[in-house]
Amino acid sequence: GITANKREGDGATPLASMRVLSGYFRGDHAAGLRRTRLSMAPIGADLGWCEVPQDRNYNRPVKIPYGASHERMKRDDRLYDACLVLDWNIAPRRRGRGSAIFFHLARPGFTPTQGCVAVSRRTMERLLPHLGAGTVLKVVR
Repeated sequence: GITANKREGDGATPLASMRVLSGYFRGDHAAGLRRTRLSMAPIGADLGWCEVPQDRNYNRPVKIPYGASHERMKRDDRLYDACLVLDWNIAPRRRGRGSAIFFHLARPGFTPTQGCVAVSRRTMERLLPHLGAGTVLKVVR
């Protein structure tokens, strides 16, 4: 669902306008996903994203293994073959207001995300060439 009061772990997508900041891609799965004006970095086996509100690196990329709970960016399910970072709770970061809100590929059947925005691979391939730093993704009801 969508919420106007995003909280860490609630599984909801923020009701907000969010700028696209940059992105990540899986080099081994990225055919058709590299044509973009965005700054894109490869996802290595050591890339994680901290999701612990009390940690100093909350809602930031971290090198794994990492002591606090984190999301592993090199996923087996290919959802992050292209993964764009949205500016939700980036600056300023507010503890507990949600982390790792990304724009990424959808699961088969478009099952729910944990608060991200997800599209088909075909849609992502069509959108990427038109996206740049500052592109705004607006989540509405």
